[in-house]
Amino acid sequence: MGRNPARVAAIVTCLFLLFSSGHSFYLPGVAPRDFTRGDELQVKVNKLSSTKTQLPYDYYFLKYCKPKKIQNVAENLGEVLRGDRIENSIYTFNMREEKSCTVACKVPLDAQAAKDFKEKINDEYRVNMILDNLPVAVLRQRRDGIPSTTYEHGFRVGFKGNYAGSKEEKYFIHNHLSFRVMYHRDTETDSARIVGFEVSPGSINHEYKEWDEKNPNVPTCNQNTKNMVQGSTVPQEVDTDKEIIFTYDVTFKESHIKWASRWDTYLLMNDDQIHWFSIINSLMIVLFLSGMVAMIMMRTLYRDIANYNQLETQDEAQEETGWKLVHGDVFRAPVNYGLLCVYVGTGVQILAMTLVTMIFASLGFLSPSNRGGLMTAMVLLWVFMGLFAGYASSRLYKMFKGTEWKRITLKTAFMFPGILFAVFFVLNALIWGEKSSGAVPFGTMIALVCLWFGISVPLVFVGSYLGFKKPAAEDPVKTNKIPRQVPEQAWYMKPIFSVLIGGILPFGAVFIELFFILTSIWLNQFYYIFGFLFIVFVILIVTSAEITIVLCYFQLCSEDYHWWWRAYLTAGSSALYLFLYSAFYFFTKLEITKLVSGILYFGYMLIASYAFFVLTGTIGFYACFWFVRKIYSSVKID
Repeated sequence: MGRNPARVAAIVTCLFLLFSSGHSFYLPGVAPRDFTRGDELQVKVNKLSSTKTQLPYDYYFLKYCKPKKIQNVAENLGEVLRGDRIENSIYTFNMREEKSCTVACKVPLDAQAAKDFKEKINDEYRVNMILDNLPVAVLRQRRDGIPSTTYEHGFRVGFKGNYAGSKEEKYFIHNHLSFRVMYHRDTETDSARIVGFEVSPGSINHEYKEWDEKNPNVPTCNQNTKNMVQGSTVPQEVDTDKEIIFTYDVTFKESHIKWASRWDTYLLMNDDQIHWFSIINSLMIVLFLSGMVAMIMMRTLYRDIANYNQLETQDEAQEETGWKLVHGDVFRAPVNYGLLCVYVGTGVQILAMTLVTMIFASLGFLSPSNRGGLMTAMVLLWVFMGLFAGYASSRLYKMFKGTEWKRITLKTAFMFPGILFAVFFVLNALIWGEKSSGAVPFGTMIALVCLWFGISVPLVFVGSYLGFKKPAAEDPVKTNKIPRQVPEQAWYMKPIFSVLIGGILPFGAVFIELFFILTSIWLNQFYYIFGFLFIVFVILIVTSAEITIVLCYFQLCSEDYHWWWRAYLTAGSSALYLFLYSAFYFFTKLEITKLVSGILYFGYMLIASYAFFVLTGTIGFYACFWFVRKIYSSVKID
């Protein structure tokens, strides 16, 4: 067992993934449901969301119609972390039985309720509903004029406007919902599957003479209401002491769309051509750079090694120059090597988690229809990949002839997750202060801590134990007892300059895809092109490795052997550009005005940039480590 820790880790990972992927086929709502005529359909309500504040709220935070008993639908870990709160609603109807205007309820508004509605209308909040796991959508025309329709997720709570002849701005609520359910019918069994769920929201000031709770008689709610809403009716104003009557109607439409393709309309993007062009453009630039880098490296190195081996035979070894000169110091342990081991171990953990998540997402296991699946998978994979973190950090630590492996293991298990958890806790407290449903409940916090302490920490220790039991990796050349003095370096070889230059290429490889990822996270759009993301991720790995190797080679040629930390920071500096780009995106693309929302955005982007730093730094470090061992084992040294 001590000899095959990688095999043990692979078996554990495969078992876990088989378990999780086996279950992903049978998640409720992901398997198709057949409905016969007259079957009851229940519309569920999800959070209220806004791209202006980024703070989700529970649907019943506003004074909407409530069922007699509000029931929470069971949610997975990912849904809770995203702020989803799925509950039942009063909107119920029967399959393929159309319903003309029906009164849902009457709600009197007090000062607080009116204030809440006005705030949410001001912040452009949208109402999210779900039917048979399909989110409700509003039809809209494409901006580029192509005659195909796309969906907007959810409908707005209301809108602002003014009465004719008045300049005073008023608030109006969408109190009439026209639902349209699309279904695909099986001609043999006559059963049907739901393939679309649309809504046309409207605002109409309903009138009545006497209110009968059991059988409300509202003249403005009749068979023609749907046409009236789009016509010249008076909209329903939101104000203190106003009464709002909520109504809805339902129509059904047979569709040729099959159940398997029902998410396609949600996933259509308005700028798909730009997206494709940008990615191909990025690929071409990066492949060209990679080819150049590889060619330069192979030719230059091949010449160097041939020259050095000839020098030995011509008794000119005394006049060594370039990288061979530092062979006696190149494998000297760096300062703070324990911390380097911790960061490398954590990077391996993030790399393993990202790779496995992307492979499964590319295979379709983590599609948007599996709500919260991506987040759940990432958290669980992170926990299980602790085995690799412990193994990588202890192997490196043993190579540096370190003896306190338990201390390094503890740091690997607690340092990165600890920093993340501290930032997350502060951000969560801010969300909680805003009474938002995005705040992670205390119970879920405890569950996350249990996953961390109960599974991740022990696995890090198991990995460390296996790694430390193996014999240490031998250096290709002996290290001198007295460290050599590093000569004065040119300005362009100074650490800060070369580190900052090194981060540009890896960031350039991913920044176009980064735009789409940020848009999906902060503008409530679905991200689903995991195949392309996987290609971009591979490009990121290649460019991080190549740029680090090139700069490391130049550094060694200028007789500077302090490459360990610099290799890590060279590729890792791309995280700095990522954070700067996220700040640019914040000021150019987002309309966030609230201070709390701004703090949340930069807090979460700081977490993402930190993780990106650890990931790319580790890739760069291992590439450079492999390169240095390779070149010094290729030359003859007495």
